[in-house]
Amino acid sequence: MKKRTIVLALVLVLIMGALSACAGPKNSGDDYGKDGPIAQEHDSTPINIMALKGPTAMGMVQMMDAMDNEGLDGHEYTFTLAGAPDEVAPAIVQGTVDFAAVPANLASVLYNKTEGGVQVLAVNTLGVLYIVERGENINSVADLAGKTIYASGKGATPEYALNYLLTENGLDPGKDVTIEWKSEHAECLSALLADENAIAMLPQPFVTTAVTKAEGLRAALDLTEEWEAVQSGEASPSRMITGVLIARKAFVDEHPEAVDDFLRHYKESVEFTNGEVDAAAALIGAYDIVPEAVAKLAIPECNIVYIDGSEMKDALSGYLSVLYAQDPASVGGALPEDGFYYVK
Repeated sequence: MKKRTIVLALVLVLIMGALSACAGPKNSGDDYGKDGPIAQEHDSTPINIMALKGPTAMGMVQMMDAMDNEGLDGHEYTFTLAGAPDEVAPAIVQGTVDFAAVPANLASVLYNKTEGGVQVLAVNTLGVLYIVERGENINSVADLAGKTIYASGKGATPEYALNYLLTENGLDPGKDVTIEWKSEHAECLSALLADENAIAMLPQPFVTTAVTKAEGLRAALDLTEEWEAVQSGEASPSRMITGVLIARKAFVDEHPEAVDDFLRHYKESVEFTNGEVDAAAALIGAYDIVPEAVAKLAIPECNIVYIDGSEMKDALSGYLSVLYAQDPASVGGALPEDGFYYVK
């Protein structure tokens, strides 16, 4: 009887040991040592990031603040703010930055120029273009017939987007509308403020700046909404996209874990900017991206987003196809191949 009891006890010990082994540690993401969980190592390779002053940098502001204060899980991110896209492209091509926030069509141009040397990680900004006027005369794209529009961005996304929307609404950009191209958004704003009958195409946050500077100015048309209205009948409707986050393909291939960690932090930062407007505006002002008061009003209108994976690919490829149909040079002469899109 005593021998049988001992055998049963041994069997119970073995069963309990097996169950414990199957259950594993309390946190399956950790290894366990004699003193408790051992954190897994992660790829903390330093990453240099460049963003334009505006909505793309506004979406990164929580990350920027974290790096200057408490840090981000041991990662080393260095942010540089640029004033124009022509400052960003050479940095990516020369390899002095690893990630960059750039206009959507420039990403495609760089892909072709570097023969596949860059990859899009995420869409970070949808359309930010608006038609601004003083009064209540413009309520549809058709109302722009016979008007003069001040705009900047000739040869870039603003021109292609405006021409596409005018054409799809039955207007010939070269005949039915006069477009006066300026070298900078600030010049369009000055023309708008100087002439009470002027109409301008402006991006956020310039729209907010204009509306706060002159009484009676209003955003008459949201070109993102107009784009979606035109695309609504398509089998696979595209979206109007202003900005994307790109990376050097070599960096992505060498450091996939570092890329995924960054994207996780970036998504959280975008959610902070959109969800904590007052706090985000204060940081945006502190980093001299745009003034805090402007940021507070502009954030809800800036279409700052985080879209990755297959949704990013579908939205961006459709948008680039629209630009390509207008002018192949707008996307670098050819539509990017599947390797352009970072889809896991």
